[in-house]
Amino acid sequence: MTEATVHRGVCNLCEAICGLEFTVAGGRIQSVRGNQDDPLSHGHICPKAVALKDIHEDPDRLRRPMIREGEQWREVSWEVAFDRVADELARIHDAHGADAIGAYFGNPNVHNFGSLTHAQNFLGPIKTRNRFSATSVDQLPHQLLAYWMYGHQLMVPIPDIDHTQYFLVLGANPMASNGSLMTVPDFRNRLKRLQQRGGQMVVLDPRRTETAAVADAHHFVRPGTDAAFLLAVLCIWLRDGRIKPGRLEDFADGLEAVLEALSGFDPASLASYCGIELKQIETIAEDFISAELAVCYGRMGVSVQAHGTLCQWLIQLINLLSGNLDRRGGAMFTRPAVDLVEGQSSKPGHFNVWQSRVRGLPEFGGELPCSALAEEILTPGDGQIRALVTSAGNPVLSTPNGRQLDAALEQLDFMLSIDIYLNETTRHAHVILPPTCAVEHDHYDLIFHSFAVHNTTRYAQPVLPAPEGALHDWQIFTALGERMSERLGKPARPALTPAQIIDFGLQAGPYGAMQKHELALSLEKLKANPTGFDLGPLQPCLPQRLQTQGKRIRCHTPELFEALQRFAAELQQGGEATDGLQLIGRRHVRSNNSWMHNFHRLVKGPSRHELLMHPEDMQSRGLADGQQVRVRSRIGEVQIECRGSEDMMPGVVSLPHGWGHNRPGIRQQVAAAQPGASNNDLTDTQALDISGNAALNGVKVTVEAA
Repeated sequence: MTEATVHRGVCNLCEAICGLEFTVAGGRIQSVRGNQDDPLSHGHICPKAVALKDIHEDPDRLRRPMIREGEQWREVSWEVAFDRVADELARIHDAHGADAIGAYFGNPNVHNFGSLTHAQNFLGPIKTRNRFSATSVDQLPHQLLAYWMYGHQLMVPIPDIDHTQYFLVLGANPMASNGSLMTVPDFRNRLKRLQQRGGQMVVLDPRRTETAAVADAHHFVRPGTDAAFLLAVLCIWLRDGRIKPGRLEDFADGLEAVLEALSGFDPASLASYCGIELKQIETIAEDFISAELAVCYGRMGVSVQAHGTLCQWLIQLINLLSGNLDRRGGAMFTRPAVDLVEGQSSKPGHFNVWQSRVRGLPEFGGELPCSALAEEILTPGDGQIRALVTSAGNPVLSTPNGRQLDAALEQLDFMLSIDIYLNETTRHAHVILPPTCAVEHDHYDLIFHSFAVHNTTRYAQPVLPAPEGALHDWQIFTALGERMSERLGKPARPALTPAQIIDFGLQAGPYGAMQKHELALSLEKLKANPTGFDLGPLQPCLPQRLQTQGKRIRCHTPELFEALQRFAAELQQGGEATDGLQLIGRRHVRSNNSWMHNFHRLVKGPSRHELLMHPEDMQSRGLADGQQVRVRSRIGEVQIECRGSEDMMPGVVSLPHGWGHNRPGIRQQVAAAQPGASNNDLTDTQALDISGNAALNGVKVTVEAA
C-alpha cells in the first residue's frame, strides 16, 4: 500500500486563494483540508476546494488535443494540432489582416499565473485589436476608476475589514463569493470579529443575500439605482457640513468642482428613486461619517449595471470625503510581494485609444467590450472577425445575448479553444487544446495578492505530477507563439518559465533581495516555506504610491461628469426604473460562473438555478412554487421553474448566470443532467455602462406561466 503524503497548496477556484493541505496516496488526492498555518486563510475552506480533486479525476475532462471534423471529434498529437492552428490562423491573417483574428479570455485565466505570464507569447505576434475578456462583464468599472483616479488599473482600494468599525456594502455577497476585488477568506469570522469589537455591517441589495442575512441592517434598493443612494449620502454630508477629507485634501485635485456638481441634487428625490426612505439614508450617512473607522464597498451588483462606473466613482468619493481613503480601517491599497503596480512590467492602462469597428465602443487596456464580440463576427467588412481564440472561457453562457453569440460562432472560418472541457462555447471550435489542471502545475497568485485584505505571499508546487505527454497552458501559448512567429516572419518571444518570471518579481519587489529587505524574498525561499509569509496588514501609502502625474488624486474626469449628467437626466424622468419586473443575478458558494457545474458534490441537493420571485409578484401572476415559467426580455426568453422568496424585493426577480447546459454537443454529463437556464439569454448587448461594461442587472423582464 502506497504511503500517504501531505502537500501544502492553494485553492485557485475563487478569489479567496485559501491555503490547503492535500493528502495524496497512489497518485490520487485522498483528502483536502484547510491549512491552519496559512497566513491569509488560517485554515478556512469552502466546498469548492474539494472540487480540485473532482476536476483532476473528472472523466469528462479533455486530456489530449482534439480536432473536429464535421460533428465528430478525434484525438491528435500536439504537433499536428499546433501546426493546424498556426496554418489556419496565418492563412486568415495573411488574407484579411490581424483584426480578422479575435481572442476571448475567460475568468479562470486570472486564477492561473501561467496564462497571465505567457498568453502574450501567442497573441503578441498576431497583433489583433479584437481582444475580449470576462473583464467587461465583471470589474471593468473598478479598473477604469482606479486608472482615472489613482493612475493604475490595479490600484483598487481594498476594505480593511480587519480593523474597520462601519462596513457599508452595496451589491456584494462575500458570504457566498469569499470576497471579490477583496480577497477575504473566512469572511464570516472576520465579520464576527468586526461586530464583537462594536462595529456593524450595513448591506444594500435587491435580495436579502447570505451576507445581508448576517448584517446588522439590510435595505432593499431598486436595481440600477445605487447611484441615487450614494449621491444622497454625499449630498446629506454636504448639506450638513460634514465633509472632512483631512490630509487627502492636500493632494486631491478637483474637489471643489466635484462638490459643486453634487450640490445640484436633492436628497429626497434621490431617496424616492432608489426606494430607501430618506430618514434611513440620513441615519446611514450620519453613522458612517461619525464612525471612528469606516469603509464603503460595492461589487458586482453596482458594477454590472447601466451606471457602474458612476457608482464606483461615488464609492471612492464617499471614502475620500469622509477621510477614510488610505486609512487604517478604511479603503486601503495592498503592497504585494510581486508588485504589478510599480514593477517593470507594470501596465497602468489606457481608455478609448481605439474603438470597436461596428459600434465604436471604447477599448480599455487593449480589450474591447465583450458585448461587441458577436456583432464583430456577424457584420461583414474590413476587420470582420473570421477566426476566434478562446482560453478558459464560456462566453455563450457568461456574456450578454448568449444565443446571438452561439449563432455567430457557427459562422467562423476557424476557432481554437484552449480548455479542458467540451462545453457550450468550445463545441464550436475546430481545435481544442487541453492544458493541465490546477493540481498538476505550480501556482502563484499574481492578481489576488494585489486585492487581499492582508499582505501575504506563498508559492504552491504541483500536488500531482502532470500526466505523460500533457502540457501546461504556458507551454501551449509558447509553442503556438513560436509557430505563429515563424509563419508571420516575426521574432519569437524569449521562452522564460512562469517560475523564472515570478522569481524575478519577488526579488525585485518590495520585500525582495534587490530592495535589501530583511526577508530577501525569492522563489527559492518560498519553496522552502510552502505555507508562505505574513507581510503584515495594509498600510497607508499615499501619495507615494499614486501613479498619476505629480502624485495627485484625480477626483474627476470629463467622462465622470458626463455620467453624472446622464444619471441626472434619468432621475428627472421619474419612475421608469420601477415599471414591471427587473432581473438580477445571484451567487452561490458552491458555484463560480459556468465552470463549477460538472461536479456532483457541488450541484447535489436542492436546485439552485431557479427563478426567485417575491410571493406577491407570484400571486399577482397566478404562479405557484415549482411551476415552469417563461421569462422574456427585449432580446430573448427562457423557461425555468420559479420559487417564492421573501428575500426578494418586490418587483425584482433573480436568476443566476452560468447555467443553461442544454446545448447539443457538450460533454459534461453532470451539468447536462440539471441544465437550468442561462440568464444571459435575457441580457442585452446594447445595455452598457460608459466603460463598456455590460449592464447585466436591472434588465426589464416579464414572467408568465409557461
